[in-house]
Amino acid sequence: MNILVINCGSSSLKFQVINAESEKLLAKGLCERIGMDGSCITYENKADNTGKEFNEIPMPDHNKAVSLVLSALTNEKTGVLKSLSEIGAVGHRIVHGGEKFTSSVVITDEVIEAIKEVSDLAPLHNPANLIGVDACMSLMPGTPMVAVFDTAFHQTMPEKAYMYALPLKYYRDYKVRRYGFHGTSHSFVSKEAAKVAGRAYDDCKTIVCHLGNGASISAVMNGKCVDTSMGLTPLEGLIMGTRSGDLDPAIVDFIAGKEGITATEVTNVLNKKSGVFALSDGLSSDFRDLEDGYKGGNKYAKLAVDAFCYRVAKYIGSYTAAMNGVDVIAFTAGIGENSAFVRENIMAYLGYLGVACDKEENAKREDIHKISTADSKVLVYSIATNEELAIARETYELTK
Repeated sequence: MNILVINCGSSSLKFQVINAESEKLLAKGLCERIGMDGSCITYENKADNTGKEFNEIPMPDHNKAVSLVLSALTNEKTGVLKSLSEIGAVGHRIVHGGEKFTSSVVITDEVIEAIKEVSDLAPLHNPANLIGVDACMSLMPGTPMVAVFDTAFHQTMPEKAYMYALPLKYYRDYKVRRYGFHGTSHSFVSKEAAKVAGRAYDDCKTIVCHLGNGASISAVMNGKCVDTSMGLTPLEGLIMGTRSGDLDPAIVDFIAGKEGITATEVTNVLNKKSGVFALSDGLSSDFRDLEDGYKGGNKYAKLAVDAFCYRVAKYIGSYTAAMNGVDVIAFTAGIGENSAFVRENIMAYLGYLGVACDKEENAKREDIHKISTADSKVLVYSIATNEELAIARETYELTK
């Protein structure tokens, strides 16, 4: 069965076609600037390796974008499908499932309404995700659709981990609690980590460090997430590209008063103008630039990288305590997979766990490789995440 995976944003749409049985990637692409001038589609036939195609074409809405995706996939010359009937199901990434969804589900009218009900928890993402669902449903009637939630994997967290110490009214009335994000990635990587470590998934303590422009850490104990760093929103936790991560909440009111701005405006600063971008004095939120600056003697680039690595190391320590030990630590996502410099700096804090970095192995770029020394007491890996494959797997299981 071929699965079409859709990741729909407010002005973009990422897509892949994956054969569920072989798990082979057949095609991938991206629609950008939907509803804007200069909209374009990039398409790549991975089955025949015919290279990338780029077309600038008007996309007034997501229906047109999905239509262009389907046309590219069935193109007589470069398409990977003879007809749309070869798509067995569509898997949609949905950012927030609230407490209603603890696993992936086949999309029905009732599911769509339930997703809308929790959209106030992800106002920028869920409505955009649903636009993609609606577009696919209108253009592919009768094809099963599955919702795969970023938050679902973290729904196994116990109350002591997800509850905030606030008046219970806020939880009872508004469901203010910690939800966590990047769940599809954390689920995929924790399973891969147990596999390469030769451990049973339900008998393994794993810490997954999903380090990208958005970054989060999870503690996965015996196959279940027991804690994760992001909270009600993706702002909590690690220092990120432009997000502040953990801070004293009184800072919001303090800055609002000093600057004469609203709490909403301060929150916008915390989300879009903070993180390593701010600590580097506006140099960059890209770790490639920060690493170059660090090595070139830029003190603010050094501050940004050092603070980021320190925060990651602190979370690893706290999650080791939460699980009363750790068997495997896995680095993933853009920084976690590609920055040997950042991984080495984080691992330098882990001597108390009996961990040492194998610098030669750490310097390699492979989808999965062990980067801890042979005598390390905890196995440490760099593992490439594959959220699209994880979505395809979930979709296949529900529709085969």
